[in-house]
Amino acid sequence: MVTERDAPAAGRLAGQRVIITGAARGIGAAIARSFAGEGARLALLDREAEQCAGTAARLGAVAFPVDLADPVNTRKVTQSAIDALGGVDVLVNNAGVLQMAPLLDITVDDWDRTFDINVRAMLLTTQVAARAMIAAGDGGAIVNMASMGGKVGSPNQAHYAASKAAVISLTRVSAMELGEHGIRVNCICPGYVLTEMGAATRTPEMVAKWSAMSPLGRCAEPEEVADMALFLASDQAKYCTGQAMNVSGGMVMH
Repeated sequence: MVTERDAPAAGRLAGQRVIITGAARGIGAAIARSFAGEGARLALLDREAEQCAGTAARLGAVAFPVDLADPVNTRKVTQSAIDALGGVDVLVNNAGVLQMAPLLDITVDDWDRTFDINVRAMLLTTQVAARAMIAAGDGGAIVNMASMGGKVGSPNQAHYAASKAAVISLTRVSAMELGEHGIRVNCICPGYVLTEMGAATRTPEMVAKWSAMSPLGRCAEPEEVADMALFLASDQAKYCTGQAMNVSGGMVMH
């Protein structure tokens, strides 16, 4: 159990109880570091148990291993995280999967797994967390990770792009239904982000091609996506809900 005495005294999220999915590495870990630095008390969820535990240990957070493709455990572990924090003020649905495949080669299993993790798990964590927020009566914030692919698509990513378009729609409807309870729901649409997860297959030529798509001439760093998550989670965005915020360096402008 994380107690009140553990809560930092200062920061934009001081004392806020935050659950982050997909937090073991990459963008999720960057969000966790940013939020911890702003005083949040964190519960980190990820299927990579050792990496999640390591990230949590460095940040003074609590770790919960979970495969978000399992709906029963997703609900159970989300509730366990809420119990450990003594409530929840912010939910960051960051976890997601990307599998490249041509349209005509995508299998039913490929499609289902992508939607199970990228969309269904987000619905389930949102349901569990929102019920706790409503019961507490103090409002809250939910930040979902979409993608610029959910707005414009990309070859070999039909299932991924469709899932991220679904995230944008889920975000908007969640904002409509939860707003009366003071709960804000927004999502982030990153462009190409240079995470360690893709480092093994990423080539300088690929980075150059992606960078040329941006008016800024470069790709994003995970910390730049974390900055947007921090803004949306904080009171600086207290009149912002139902939005799909681009962090794409101008690759997408709508």
